[in-house]
Amino acid sequence: MNRIIITLFCILSYAASNAQIHEIGIFAGGNNYIGDVGPTNYVKPNEFAFGILYKWNKSPRHSWRISYTQGKVTSNDHDSDSPARKQRGLNFENSVKELSLGLEFNFFDFNLHESGFLLTPYVYSGISYFGYTELYHRNNQYEEDDNKSSFAIPMTVGIKTRIAEKLILGFEAGARYTFTDNLDGSNPKNNSFETLRFGNLNSKDWYVFTGFTLTYTFGNKPCYCAE
Repeated sequence: MNRIIITLFCILSYAASNAQIHEIGIFAGGNNYIGDVGPTNYVKPNEFAFGILYKWNKSPRHSWRISYTQGKVTSNDHDSDSPARKQRGLNFENSVKELSLGLEFNFFDFNLHESGFLLTPYVYSGISYFGYTELYHRNNQYEEDDNKSSFAIPMTVGIKTRIAEKLILGFEAGARYTFTDNLDGSNPKNNSFETLRFGNLNSKDWYVFTGFTLTYTFGNKPCYCAE
């Protein structure tokens, strides 16, 4: 264990001594779910979500990004435009706690060591790992079964601008295609609840984080040179 700690310390020390520009900050906004219960709006936040994020800018066009985001996901058939769902009348509540790692790409150069106005649209994708609760529905009520985890693919679009010398403000919407079909209790993994499954069992659930990011920049001036 001590050897691992010493190795990690050496790696971080080397990174700091050769630092390019970094960003650390927060995310605040909302989230919504898309699946077999409730409405099917793609971007319609109905619950609060928050998180933290870190970026390592490798060039004015791209950066590595890691983030932790969490929020509650809820939906209700009575809010749907589908008569069949309204008549069914199911609802659920779950929570998502997500760790995401990937690459952010800027459409325009976003060199934080240049003076003047900076603004660019961007996209982000990678891999997400999240925890949630397995649910099932019985007698028109949802019940909790067990805590589970799964993977998702984030697909995020946004726009960001510099609002002060070291502060970057962004707005983004990020859909997550998950590898589970049971955020809503429609397809419980527990075979004891096999007869309680409903909806499209061949379609996975989605959740969407929408909101603002505010990051603080720090680090030595980078050299965006070909290595």
